[in-house]
Amino acid sequence: MNRLSLSLLATFLVILLGSGIVTYVLRDRSAPAGVNTTKSKSESSAAASETATENEKRADGPLMGQLFGPDYSGLSPNTYIAWEAAAARIALRFSLAAFLAALLAFRPRRGFAFTQRNPYVAQTQILMGVVAAAMMMVVGDSAARAFGIFAAASLVRFRTNIRDPKEITVLLICLGVGLAAGIGRWDMAVILTVFVLLSLSILEYFEQKQVFRSMEVSVDTRNVDRTNEVLQQIFARHKFDNELRELNRPDEDDPMGKIVYLVNLNTVISTSRLSEEILSADAENIDSVEWDQKESTTYLYR
Repeated sequence: MNRLSLSLLATFLVILLGSGIVTYVLRDRSAPAGVNTTKSKSESSAAASETATENEKRADGPLMGQLFGPDYSGLSPNTYIAWEAAAARIALRFSLAAFLAALLAFRPRRGFAFTQRNPYVAQTQILMGVVAAAMMMVVGDSAARAFGIFAAASLVRFRTNIRDPKEITVLLICLGVGLAAGIGRWDMAVILTVFVLLSLSILEYFEQKQVFRSMEVSVDTRNVDRTNEVLQQIFARHKFDNELRELNRPDEDDPMGKIVYLVNLNTVISTSRLSEEILSADAENIDSVEWDQKESTTYLYR
């Protein structure tokens, strides 16, 4: 697991802990407080005693059960005070789903030192965890809502090859936002939108350093040892992953040697700039520099 993956996991962990603290502070404020003036005194006292019993059960339960367990109100608060606690619990569940999905997406793998994960796939896995949590909260125990989600999802048809699978997940998230708004859960729709925007900003912030181009560079040179040393210095300075593929020394038949490297370039630097840098570093020996694009040779996912 590289430093970028650890930074991303740490960011989601901070969000999870922050939302957990807010939920812990607001958990006691979610008790129903509605009063019906048309009820008799006996009915009011019975309802009050029942509410007190439910609150005692919730308060006596374990802390993790209070934060992540099922709601007595079904995440449908009926008082203005309860909206704050319900919103905090929704955000906490989204944070937990994103953090656990990130742990799975960026799990360390042995034996793949040179290969790298496709960052778009990892981002999609994290967002799928969030949208699945939203769908389950929208459905609850309602079979009608479950069939409604199934019917709405069946309308989606992917006829175009989408390069970034993250956009497919955003489409599903938009579907979840529409479903939440359609059943009157404006709080869940707003929180889901804000949380996904925050998650996308975090994921795409680290995306630039994770996305790479797999290129094969061929260098014709008169001095293989000197040019190979120059290439290693340039790759180390730019922190490029590289692998030596071919090294042919000059002989009587061919006075020009050849060095071939497989290099993972970032999206910031161009091959023309690298070619100029390589030529200027060993202009006396290098005759030509050639780049060849390799499609998905270092991706674990195709």
